[in-house]
Amino acid sequence: MKTIATINFKGGVGKTTVTWCLGDVLSLYYRSKILLFDLDAQMSLTQAIALNSKGSPWRDFDNWYAKALVNDTNIFALLKRHMGKGLTNFNPDVQFIYRLKNNYHFIPSTEDLYWLELEHHNPENGKFFIKNLLGRIQNSTQFDDYDQIADYDYVLFDCPPLFTMLSYSVLSCCDLVLIPFNPDFFAARGIGLLISGLRRQIQPHPLPRLGVFANGAKTYAKRPTRALRVWMNSVRSECERARDAYKLDIRFMDAWIPHRVGIRDAITDRRTPDDFVEDFRELWNQARGML
Repeated sequence: MKTIATINFKGGVGKTTVTWCLGDVLSLYYRSKILLFDLDAQMSLTQAIALNSKGSPWRDFDNWYAKALVNDTNIFALLKRHMGKGLTNFNPDVQFIYRLKNNYHFIPSTEDLYWLELEHHNPENGKFFIKNLLGRIQNSTQFDDYDQIADYDYVLFDCPPLFTMLSYSVLSCCDLVLIPFNPDFFAARGIGLLISGLRRQIQPHPLPRLGVFANGAKTYAKRPTRALRVWMNSVRSECERARDAYKLDIRFMDAWIPHRVGIRDAITDRRTPDDFVEDFRELWNQARGML
């Protein structure tokens, strides 16, 4: 089981949609079993999954999620439990993990995560939470009648746009961090600050491998525009500078996800648009080489 986090402390770069689509493509076209976490208190991914393209709630998810909140089988309740008595007696089941598709499963966020961050400022309190939780999921005995749900190939984390206790917990155990950026004038500066900030926040622990790629790239006939090439080269140089200065394992990924309106509704439709599949395949081919 490999773990992949998507992180950027700048909002609006499309990390939530990218994370969902990558999981969807892996589950459908690579027959991989995927577990997707929403760890953002803003709940963008959870809310998008909860609604269909007409803005109405998916009734099955709505009912399932209500029970998860009432029964304390949600990520917030588990994190508080971890900081108290631990997860020793927790045996994950289908009321903790929601089945989006046969090979694609989901653990939603809750708005209570926002208040938890205000109450607990020390990220060390939750350092081993994700590692322990994944261990409980892998070793659960509750999934025999649910397509052996715990046998995941990849676990994807949609992390919040700021450094939190859960971000720290993910970074402490994940295999790869994907960093999407919007190719514009501010991209290189933003990536440099992000990498420096991640390195400082995670110390004294080492950073995982970092893969940086362009999202929302403007292309012409599927080729990068001149401006796109300029901003990508600028970010590539910043990645190389950070790699040499901090001795980090950073790769600038030549794959990019183009800017198209059609991808906006991918999560609510629960389907990656066909004309984006090859773009995510190319992104995955490069990411897989880093795992």
